[in-house]
Amino acid sequence: MIIGTKTFDTRNHAYLMGILNVTPDSFFDGGRFCDLDAAIYRAEQMIAQGADIIDVGGQSTRPGFTEVPVTEEIARVVPVIEAIKARFDIPVSCDTYRSEVAQAAIQVGADMINDVTSLSDNRMALVIAVAGVACVITPRELGNGDSDKRRQSPFITWELAWQTGAVPICQKAGIALDKVILDPGIGFGKTVEQNLWCLANLERFRRVGEGIGSCEFPLLVGASNKSFIGAALGVPEGERLYGTLAITAIAVLNGASFIRVHDIKANKQVIAMTEAIQNAENRNEY
Repeated sequence: MIIGTKTFDTRNHAYLMGILNVTPDSFFDGGRFCDLDAAIYRAEQMIAQGADIIDVGGQSTRPGFTEVPVTEEIARVVPVIEAIKARFDIPVSCDTYRSEVAQAAIQVGADMINDVTSLSDNRMALVIAVAGVACVITPRELGNGDSDKRRQSPFITWELAWQTGAVPICQKAGIALDKVILDPGIGFGKTVEQNLWCLANLERFRRVGEGIGSCEFPLLVGASNKSFIGAALGVPEGERLYGTLAITAIAVLNGASFIRVHDIKANKQVIAMTEAIQNAENRNEY
């Protein structure tokens, strides 16, 4: 898969997407990188630690977030994306569900659009298609479902949303399917149990694209420091790193191609160790 000028071997390797929130209210790092110099320094840190993509977001999507005007979101992300592309040789993603923001980001060099609302803006797919950039799509689900269906509903609703919603939208707009990455939406509208079920069954999500065109859609997992980790472990917000690292290892073992995280160095080592074990397992020398 090509993102920007970089080629990603999504069949055989997992890559890190570093989170750069230039927002005052993001759940984990809100307010820390709103200043342009701070944002550039943070990007430089993540690149030095091994980030493969930088994902810039100008509006929080945490539970209960307050929507900001489009002009404000553009003002937050465009200078940061432009500065990163001018200084560093790395693909940059824009985390937005608004076509106006996506278009502005692409104009200053964004190589990818990360849309957590399954192209709900009716112009988003066209913007992506015309620019020829890569995209991450998180199909919208039908909610948490009845308690007796919790183990099935995350996958069934996601599969239906993707095959009957996102695929036709992509195809109609002309988005090349080899530019599409799928995200199961860990943490979005799910119970703790549903999030854990999704992570335990990532292989099913990875296979959802089988039979659609000639593509195997890479999978992105974005669970970094989310609240269900704290609930599962009984730890506060600042102590979710170890849980995040466990999820990274599980995601890599189950075929995820991209892991979206806040802590690059630790997750980089987890990926390296997990892949070293996988490679040893695949050898027949012993």
